Amino acid sequence: MSAGWIGSNEVTTMTHQIRPAAVAGMFYPAEPDRLLRMVRAMLAEATVLGAVPKAIIAPHAGYIYSGPIAAAAYKQVEAARGRIERVVLLGPAHRVGFTGMAVSTAAAFATPLGDVPLDRESIADILQLPYVLAIDQAHAEEHSLEVQLPFLLDVLGQFSLVPLVVGNASPEQVKAVLERLWGGEETLIVISSDLSHYHDYATARSLDAATSHAIIGLAPERIGYEDACGRLPIAGLLLEAAQRGLSAELLDLRNSGDTAGSKDRVVGYGAYAFH
Repeated sequence: MSAGWIGSNEVTTMTHQIRPAAVAGMFYPAEPDRLLRMVRAMLAEATVLGAVPKAIIAPHAGYIYSGPIAAAAYKQVEAARGRIERVVLLGPAHRVGFTGMAVSTAAAFATPLGDVPLDRESIADILQLPYVLAIDQAHAEEHSLEVQLPFLLDVLGQFSLVPLVVGNASPEQVKAVLERLWGGEETLIVISSDLSHYHDYATARSLDAATSHAIIGLAPERIGYEDACGRLPIAGLLLEAAQRGLSAELLDLRNSGDTAGSKDRVVGYGAYAFH
């Protein structure tokens, strides 16, 4: 849920500074050595299931909860280290509400493992779309994008980033942005999303299985408001994937009751690859 709503007259920008890590020490370790050990341990437990995907969906909770499921997605792109030069990363807004999609004006995003430079040329290109806006408040405390960066840094090494926080936007608008940024094998699309929230274990498993079938079936119309917090970026990806003839593969499907939480009130996590 969003903590507040940003109107068009309230937008402020940081003008090419470095966006500091906001949730290091909370969602994942702030110490570089400890963080790297944790990421690599989770990746070591994952299995490569096929060719390098064009796009992945990965969850974004605290690493003890969703990290093993995210690792299943990132394991699939390890072989493209040195080939993937740009990551287009979309996730939902949790902290503030706004209309459209928000890019950052920062020059880089800081992480405990190093800074990730932003692809300012690509960002300038999509800012020509009327629903893409520079809103630094949307990025300042947002975790859905940030928690993906340590995994990306470890598996890919150097890359540039196009980060988009998706607010009140349509799937068609998300699709249009992805179409514009799609590129070739040098570009990886990453969608950040958890699945159902705060149901009991059995209910969550049933709901998340249905959402997974919708994702694999490239059927965004079957993903409801409460089925996935990143349903809008997911829906945009599914529309673009269907148009381009991609297929979706389930890599892992669990919830916090399977990893580090109780089974009374769980959050669902899925990892998917698109080829």
